Amino acid sequence: MKKKKHQGQVIGTGEKVFNVFMVIMGIIISMVVLYPIYYALIASLSKPLYVENGSVMFSIKNFTLDSYRQAIAKPGIWTAYGNTLFYTIAGVAVNMAFTTSMAYALSKKRLAFRKFFTLVAIFTMWFNAGIIPTYLNFRDFGLLNTRTAIILGFAINTYNMVIMKSFFEQVPYELEEAAFIDGANHFTIFYKIFLPLSKPALATVGLFYAVNRWNSYFWAMQLLNDDSKAPLQVMLKKMIVDRVANAADAALVTAESLSSPTTIIYAVIIIAIIPMLVVFPFVQKYFKTGLTVGGVKG
Repeated sequence: MKKKKHQGQVIGTGEKVFNVFMVIMGIIISMVVLYPIYYALIASLSKPLYVENGSVMFSIKNFTLDSYRQAIAKPGIWTAYGNTLFYTIAGVAVNMAFTTSMAYALSKKRLAFRKFFTLVAIFTMWFNAGIIPTYLNFRDFGLLNTRTAIILGFAINTYNMVIMKSFFEQVPYELEEAAFIDGANHFTIFYKIFLPLSKPALATVGLFYAVNRWNSYFWAMQLLNDDSKAPLQVMLKKMIVDRVANAADAALVTAESLSSPTTIIYAVIIIAIIPMLVVFPFVQKYFKTGLTVGGVKG
């Protein structure tokens, strides 16, 4: 008995040490992840001279909102912001429609060739056509410089579909069977049973899609040549490229300068991430459950 008690004390101490270690690691990782956002915030609120000479590290130097005034007055920024909102809202709606419908079908064991279709879908997680063939496909379908290319061209992500498929497989078959007996069809069962029971997974996958849509710029930059259709991220990328190309302008910043290309960029970054920061708290409570339960089965 004494030996077991002693062993229990050792295990308890080990768990405490492990928990302390994990808390410390969590704090360090959180600081590493959050610092770039924090730096962008304090840099956007500081006088340009202090940002350019590297004085801004952990706190605001000479608080000013001039960079934000310049950012919101920048030509085309609100058009780009509106495009980003449109691509995100419409894109996520399309993503969720395709993802949930495909996941529902593949979750049914009675589906003919189910394993084959699942294998084909999962195959695309490791192998794809590549950038140039994908671009040529868009060109051949006449989708260059169209909003349709951005919304429908990336309508489904296999990883997210697998999460939804795994979650749908957790729904008791008895519910579906009872609905069939009551005369419900597949669409009714999908819409009124599976979707309401899958809110954690829907929130998780929806957040994945929303963040990806909001932050994406590469394909928008490749497929759209009309600035009036470009999202905010493409505009921000061009601002960064121009800033790098004109690095010598940093030497022209003085103590009297109200803003600079660098501080305006930081201001645009903060403006760009605000919607995601606002949305995240509303889906956070579903996030852990949706990701965990969705990963039980493959």
